[in-house]
Amino acid sequence: MHSGIKQHHNWKLDDERRQRLTTSSVRTFPITTYNHRTGNYTHEKNHTASREDYHVGLCGYILVILSYVLIFITFPFSLTVCLKVVQEYERAVMFRLGRILGGAKGPGLFIIVPCVDAYTKVDLRTVTFDVPPQEILTKDSVTVAVDAVVYFRVFDPVISITNVEDAPKSTQLLAATSLRNVLGTKSLQEILSDRESIAQTMQAALDEGTECWGVRVERVEVKDVRLPVQLQRAMAAEAEAAREARAKVIAAEGEQKAARALKDAADVIMQSPTALQLRYLQTLTTIASEKNSTIVFPIPIELMQAAIGSFRTS
Repeated sequence: MHSGIKQHHNWKLDDERRQRLTTSSVRTFPITTYNHRTGNYTHEKNHTASREDYHVGLCGYILVILSYVLIFITFPFSLTVCLKVVQEYERAVMFRLGRILGGAKGPGLFIIVPCVDAYTKVDLRTVTFDVPPQEILTKDSVTVAVDAVVYFRVFDPVISITNVEDAPKSTQLLAATSLRNVLGTKSLQEILSDRESIAQTMQAALDEGTECWGVRVERVEVKDVRLPVQLQRAMAAEAEAAREARAKVIAAEGEQKAARALKDAADVIMQSPTALQLRYLQTLTTIASEKNSTIVFPIPIELMQAAIGSFRTS
């Protein structure tokens, strides 16, 4: 009975040891898979993989051992080949016999094994590129040429190397496609007036499309909207006609106000003959100030007063 209990205890220890070894050999890394049926990408940030996923086979282990022996024989000269440095704004993605070796390395110093290890540097700084002018047919059937500026950076070096061949080039092509798709649903007036809203829509679309590439789009700016020459002339003629119409309305309103003021002044002068005489003398003073040698009085003041009096009596 004691032997049975001891054997059961040993089995339990073996299970715990096996579980502990399995847990210690598990690594996590980001991975993106493509579903051919649905046509969608699935991005998993913490994919778990055991040591079997990094198994390089018997030949691979032999090559690794021979490489370590070669490093030991040629030491310290082999340090010039084994030691690599990446800057603060860079990360190194390492491959051992074609398989990813852990996560991204850096910044600083790291070691590679010659003949079996290879690495690729990834720049994490923000990159800017211009989207070439795109010929776009708007919702109201107007053809315009629009260009933009895109700011992006790599946030996951590993999947930016493993999931896409050229992340910056792919992002640029996707930006051109997104620009055509977004502006194709807008009218010309919306494109000219709502550039900020269009930029935000483009940024959201690009950020969603480039997430599986390890790229984050930080900002999108619409630079220039070029209209056809005929449309520019038509819009200029329309704007000029609108300005002329506004000028005529303003001039008519000014004449109307001036006529009302003149009528009010005439009513005041008609009520007071003295005011008319003062206005007459003021006019003579104004004429005399212009250095005229001759002043013509078309009608005497007395006759004017008599005429005004008879007019008021009638």
